[in-house]
Amino acid sequence: MSLLDLFDLSLRGRARSPALEYEDSAGVCRVLTFGELDARSDRLAQVLRTRGLVRGDRLAFYLVNRIEIIDLWLACVKLGVIVVPINVLYRSREIAHIVGDAEPAAVVTMVVHASEFPVGVTCWDMDALTREAATMPGGRPQGVTCDATTPAALVYTSGTTGASKGAVLTHGNFASNALTLTACWQISSADRYLAALPLFHVHGLANGIHCWLLSGCHMKLVERFDAARAPGWFEAYRPTLFFGVPTMYVRLLELPDAQARAIGAQMRLFVSGSAPLPAQLFDAFRERFGHVILERYGMTETLMNISNPYVGERRAGTVGRPLPMVHVRIVQDDGRDQPDGTSGELWVRGPNVCDGYWRRTESTAAGWTDGWFRTGDIGVRSPDGYITLEGRRSELIISGGFNIYPREIEELLTAQPGVREAAVVGVNDSVRGEVPVAYLVCDTLPDRAAIDAVLRTQLASFKIPRGYVRVEALPRTALGKVQKHLLPAWSATDATSR
Repeated sequence: MSLLDLFDLSLRGRARSPALEYEDSAGVCRVLTFGELDARSDRLAQVLRTRGLVRGDRLAFYLVNRIEIIDLWLACVKLGVIVVPINVLYRSREIAHIVGDAEPAAVVTMVVHASEFPVGVTCWDMDALTREAATMPGGRPQGVTCDATTPAALVYTSGTTGASKGAVLTHGNFASNALTLTACWQISSADRYLAALPLFHVHGLANGIHCWLLSGCHMKLVERFDAARAPGWFEAYRPTLFFGVPTMYVRLLELPDAQARAIGAQMRLFVSGSAPLPAQLFDAFRERFGHVILERYGMTETLMNISNPYVGERRAGTVGRPLPMVHVRIVQDDGRDQPDGTSGELWVRGPNVCDGYWRRTESTAAGWTDGWFRTGDIGVRSPDGYITLEGRRSELIISGGFNIYPREIEELLTAQPGVREAAVVGVNDSVRGEVPVAYLVCDTLPDRAAIDAVLRTQLASFKIPRGYVRVEALPRTALGKVQKHLLPAWSATDATSR
């Protein structure tokens, strides 16, 4: 079975049902049925085939959210072409790395962005492709067979440390992910999904678009999350389903109480991922919107691994329990399982895990052990199976022989008055090897003695930050992950202000 077999449940099985609405380039709201989507992607597939693309070729895209990305994705699924999404926030250096590594036959983008690509890379204008597709005859391309092992996409890791790598995600990976989430989160054709996540990322594509296509629900696609326009979308479109990242929920908390309650009354499910959801945000959203956000955990290489339950306790600060068909271990450095309540690295195995890294045999060998993918994330499991993430293995601070997990300190710091965000990193120390330093987003840096006193009531002394640095904002990826390596360098003179 390929992805297309699942998508056909809606493309053909619900051909006359309204599928989505979106604004065209003139700002006019357009509505398409599933059958119209099917026909559009058939014609675009014909264009790609006439331009020489065949099964196994790579085709990249560099586009903001627009209906044509869905046309392109479906067309490539029908042709067996491997899609390479590129983050639209990336610039020449990052783009050059991806196109040099993936070697796509072409990059689909807009004319205005063509200069971002290295000389020699073939760029196809999306608008020109759409116009050409309108002239093509109908009918689905024939002669292409895909199955669960067929690569569907090369999705590059966010590259928060080192060069990004292309995860080879197959039809089977995407299919198992969509089937699992649609069942576990009870997504049905009765839902209305507000799609504001970028489609170049697996959160928006593998979770959002695929669950929409599988379930046959209605979708509103917007170019990006806009805090000023979001209230209007919620009130006019009346979605029941929303996938977001913590920064989106922070902005939604700025709404007046009455408006928040009205939005919450029509919603069925809010889901959060791609970055940790602070416990105080979890509690504040429940109080204001009347909804308990469902937090889950996934990766580019694995899609979704763990989720809080749809029915049952959604526990603040945790990412829940392993999803069906996904096996999770928490292991010691030597690969032995850790007992519950003890920190270790998360290893996962299941049909959701990618087929390795594109053309990187050494990275693939290093990333897997006996069939288990080593996530690099540190976590702890409670006796009843809920897993709490404590940070990346690469972010672990070892101070005087003691392990320090930054997230524990960050959670306490963001609970302090006036502190909106916090990031804790390790800096070199001649005595202890490393010591923690905290970067705070706040209007005024809190009194150091006072904040130290609060932390000492809840943390061991070696976990107390050596210094506090005020910053205007934390550097983040497009999906909200903090890029700690981009924080300003710290020195003792920065300990009280910046």
